[in-house]
Amino acid sequence: MAETYQVPVREEDRIKAELAMQLVAASTGVSKDRMETRARLERQACRARWLAMYLAYVTFGWPMDRVGHAFGLNRATAAAACRWAEDGRDRPAVDDLLDRLERCVREVIDYPACELPA
Repeated sequence: MAETYQVPVREEDRIKAELAMQLVAASTGVSKDRMETRARLERQACRARWLAMYLAYVTFGWPMDRVGHAFGLNRATAAAACRWAEDGRDRPAVDDLLDRLERCVREVIDYPACELPA
């Protein structure tokens, strides 16, 4: 059986995508593991992953290709997720959640890197 081609993703991008998923998981109660399932996702897990992709797109300034690759998906899927999340901002609860998550990500990412002792 032929293996599916996976686009190489930088470790830094993978870490940032995981940060977005963990923050969405903590805010929605949908685990990161459920968001990463390769099988067809249930509605809640799918929407949580969409929020995480949108969060990565907005806070990291990534193009859709990069968002898709970091989440193990294609550009079209990432674009659809971001459109759904952007449309969701019309709902005050979703808009408030995304605003809080964006601030949280920026606090973590903008803080100077910490060198760990050997």
